Amino acid sequence: MSTIITNVAVVTMNETREVIQHGFAAWKGGEITAVGTMDMLEALIAEERDDEMDDETGESFRLIDGKGGILMPGMVNLHAHMGMIPFRGLGDDCRDRLRVFLLPMEQRAMDAELVYLSTKYAAAEMLLAGVTTVFDMYYFEAEAARAMDEMGIRGIAGETIMEEEACDFKDPYEALSYGESLMKKYQGHTRISACVAPHGTTTCSAGLLKAAWKLDDAFGAPFSLHTAEMDYEMDYFRETSEQTPAGYLDSLGVLGEHTLAAHCIQMTEADLRLFAKRRASVAHCIGSNTKAAKGVAPVSRMRELGIFVGLGTDGPASGNTLDLFTQMKLFANFHKNETRNRSAFPARQVVEMATIGGAKALHMEQKIGSIEVGKRADLVLVETRSANMFPIYDPYSALVYSAGPSNVDMVFVEGTCVVKAGKLAEKSVEVLRGELAGKMAKTAFAEEVLFSL
Repeated sequence: MSTIITNVAVVTMNETREVIQHGFAAWKGGEITAVGTMDMLEALIAEERDDEMDDETGESFRLIDGKGGILMPGMVNLHAHMGMIPFRGLGDDCRDRLRVFLLPMEQRAMDAELVYLSTKYAAAEMLLAGVTTVFDMYYFEAEAARAMDEMGIRGIAGETIMEEEACDFKDPYEALSYGESLMKKYQGHTRISACVAPHGTTTCSAGLLKAAWKLDDAFGAPFSLHTAEMDYEMDYFRETSEQTPAGYLDSLGVLGEHTLAAHCIQMTEADLRLFAKRRASVAHCIGSNTKAAKGVAPVSRMRELGIFVGLGTDGPASGNTLDLFTQMKLFANFHKNETRNRSAFPARQVVEMATIGGAKALHMEQKIGSIEVGKRADLVLVETRSANMFPIYDPYSALVYSAGPSNVDMVFVEGTCVVKAGKLAEKSVEVLRGELAGKMAKTAFAEEVLFSL
């Protein structure tokens, strides 16, 4: 049975970035089958009526009135730590927050159940904000993958590996083996896949980085890690080898077209040219980077060199929100200010990075990132009836500068409705929050919270 959403402005994000001002999109079995103007709809409906009818409804298609909203591709969050919802707001303005709060609390409180419940909650937050695909990077990722699958989001579960003892494995090579099993388990799954994700350039040995690269490469999976993010990271490589993190990765043979480097704030011109040459991609997390006063990555130059750049939220501990509407606004504002150029990064380019740019960074552009026939039906309907959405002269501008998560009306992943009328279609945020709060109350988090869980 086909589904047709009508009366919408279709922001296709196709090759020409076509916007169909008064249009529709149709899909069947998770695949987009038609996109066009409303005057083409009658012919399509006539064709659909000839198809096999649904036993319950007696119809061969279902019509949804988009009520003049904006239909856009599902957004792609390139870098997140979904298991870290319990850390949100904890020690936000502490100077050495990582060592004072985050790392000690991970060792004291984090376990498989907490990751599972946190990931479900994080997936809910993302879906409600129009994020349909996420690259997650944390611990106990078998639980994260299970949670993402249950929530209906499209996700890549990246099992974090590091030299030091982590909250799930003391031995990083045990984590590698665990990650390999996870990758095998989800081979062929329509929405969920997995990889192993080294924590960073200074937290993994050369041997561990190479082993992770080899494993990810064998499965055609992304190889993702934190890169050129910290001052001490830059100092370390400068003092020990007169290299940069990017140069170091290249010297190990782990910088290539499947490398997805998170942050990349402190990149030199030589680093950028190296990334372009190796066709590596970047997950840009403007919210967490600026909140932590780490700086602004040179995205203008990255794009000039043809480097694929998409947007990430980082974890809820670092950037607090998991929606890309916030990231789009922050991106536009910070980069215009950084370049002292009001016309830099027009809204269309910002929407590109939240959609097709993220898909290209993950090498998933043949499946997602735009509304085109043959692609998966990962779609977001943004309503335009709220006070903040009038008037609209340019849908791109409205999405970047006016819209927010509260304007997301419907979300579809693989053609299945997961958000309807601004609420989860099959789940309850209140129930998910209650389950997570109940678990947190049994851990060390209960000692830190000011209000009752």
